Amino acid sequence: MTIELVPEWMAGLEEEDVTFIKRFILASGSLKDIARQYEVTYPTVRLRLDRLIQKIEMEEEKGPEPYVDFIKKLALDDKLDFETAKLIINEYRKEQENG
Repeated sequence: MTIELVPEWMAGLEEEDVTFIKRFILASGSLKDIARQYEVTYPTVRLRLDRLIQKIEMEEEKGPEPYVDFIKKLALDDKLDFETAKLIINEYRKEQENG
């Protein structure tokens, strides 16, 4: 059986995220094994997994606000800190309400 469609949540991920998921599955979900493979600490792998979960959840809940989704993605990709992202999103939504 061949999978012909890639789920939307997966299509939005970067190649390194997909590689991480593959390694995670092949390691039977052992974060300790993944930490050894990447030669990093367990908390580092846990943080990466948490961020990946956030990315997937964000892809699943994409709404009618592409700009807000873009700002969230920047924050998840460490290109913008979360507090700044919140401020930008709040200002954007205020502007939309006053519009």
